[in-house]
Amino acid sequence: MENFVVTFARGFGSGGKEIASKLAAELGIHCYENRILTLASQMSGLDEQLFSEVNEKIRSHGSFASLLKGLPRSRNYISRNEKFVSDDKLFEYQKQIIENLADTESCCIVGKCADWILRGRPNVVSIYIEAPRAFCVERTIEHMGVTPEVASATIEHTDAYRADYYKYYTHGNYWTNPVNYDLTLNSERVGVDNCVKLIKDYLRIKGLIKGE
Repeated sequence: MENFVVTFARGFGSGGKEIASKLAAELGIHCYENRILTLASQMSGLDEQLFSEVNEKIRSHGSFASLLKGLPRSRNYISRNEKFVSDDKLFEYQKQIIENLADTESCCIVGKCADWILRGRPNVVSIYIEAPRAFCVERTIEHMGVTPEVASATIEHTDAYRADYYKYYTHGNYWTNPVNYDLTLNSERVGVDNCVKLIKDYLRIKGLIKGE
C-alpha cells in the first residue's frame, strides 16, 4: 500500500495534537509537528550554497525523516502571543520538508499549512479539529496550569496567529474553511478517542489503510 499522510489543523486547546499523536501511535507511523519548524529553522540559518549541499545530501539518502526523528519532540503547548510576521524563506524550507515526508513515508503532520501544501494529492487526508471555547479553556488550564483568564487569552492570541499564518501562506484562504478539509470534528461532542476512530474509518473508506 502506498504512503499516506493525515494533516491536522486545530484550534488551540481542542485536543487536535493529542488526536494526531494517538492516531499515529495506533497506525504505527510518525507524527510531526514542531520538529518540522526546528529543522526548517536550522536550515534557514545556512547560507545558500551550504543549504544546497545539505539539501542534496538529504535527498540522496531518501528523506528528511531521519533528521526529524533525531530532534526532540515538544511535550508542551506552543502558544503564540506575538503577532504573525512572515518569513518566506523559513516557510519554503518547511514546505520542502513536508513534501519530502509525503513522498517517502506515511505520517501525521500537525499544522504548518500541510493541508494546503499537499492539496490535490490522492493519498492525503486533511482534518480540522475544533471545540467550544469553554472546553478549550478547560483543557488549556489542565495542561498549562494557568488561570481561566490566561487560558482564554492564550487561545485567542494563538488562534489569531494561526489564522493570519494560514491566510498569508495560502494567499488568502481561510484557516477554518471546512471546504479545505476532508473532515471537521468537534472534539468535545465526539471525544478524543472517537475522533481517532472516525479518522481511521475514513482512511479505510479512502482505501489508505486496510479494514480490520
